[in-house]
Formats: sequence, structure tokens, C-alpha cells
Amino acid sequence: MALSSGLLDVLARERGAVRRFLIARTRSDALADDLMSELWVKARAAEGGEIGNATAYLYRMANNLVLDHLREERRRARREQDWTSEQIGPLPATGEAAAPDPSAEDRMIDADERRRLAEAIAALPEGARRVLRMHKLEGLSHGEVAESLGISRSAVEKHMAVAMTHLRRHLGGLR
Repeated sequence: MALSSGLLDVLARERGAVRRFLIARTRSDALADDLMSELWVKARAAEGGEIGNATAYLYRMANNLVLDHLREERRRARREQDWTSEQIGPLPATGEAAAPDPSAEDRMIDADERRRLAEAIAALPEGARRVLRMHKLEGLSHGEVAESLGISRSAVEKHMAVAMTHLRRHLGGLR
């Protein structure tokens, strides 16, 4: 089935079920309607290609729209908090309260981000992956990594540049 017409056909047929899916994930009829509109636009813009299961593809698109919305809400809240702190200073401590448990949406976003990060790291060239692991995860300095691997510090820096460029490209939408 062709991607563009197949998705539009499936979306027309499954409109009610997809909307319920979005309402269940966003807990908002209005937001679900907004995301449905975005989903129509994305399905209409998709062209060419073949897909095996248009229904599954459509639900994946819908779920990605929810995740994108939640990420943007998180960024907006952080920007507002940062702006407030800049304008009036840090809020006075009123006793340390335990951090609330993350919501289901936050856990879903975190799991998706961890999966995407693991996939991006796995796709790195071996040298860049090894240097990234040693420097960022094991906490070794560039000099220590270079000494451990028997390469120059400049080579370590080049591997790190390759790794960071690759990760930025593949994870641009994350936090």
C-alpha cells in the first residue's frame, strides 16, 4: 500500500479510535483534536514509499506527536522557571519536600529518550563510541583516554567531535 493514500485512508477509517488513543495519552479532548489536525497534515504530506502496516505506522505517528508535545511542554516549563528565577531570584526554601514521582508521561518520554540515545551511541563508529564511553561515562580526561588507548590527545578530541556531532544530529529533539 502506498504511504500517502494508505495513511489517509486508514486515518479516515480509524479517526475515532485514533482520537480516543490521543485523548487517553493527553487527557485532553482539545489537545487530542489539535494533535489529530497535525496528524492529518503529516499523513497528507507523506509521499511515496511502501509500508507493511499502515495502521501501526499511523499510531506510531500519533504517539510521536504526543511525545513531541510533552517534550515541548517540559522545555516551556523550564524556560518559564529560568525566566522567573532570573527576574525575582530563586524562590526561598520552605522546607525540603520529597520530589514527586515522575508521571507516566515523563516515564514514557524518559524511556523513549534512553532508547534513542542507546541507538545513536550504537550507530557511532567504534573509535568514537569507545572514546565517548571512556570520557563521558567513565569520567576519564582526554589525556587519560589517549594514554589508555595509546593514541594522541588530538585523536581523542577528533573522536569526541565525531561522537558529539553524530549525537546532536540524531538526538536534536531531545531535551
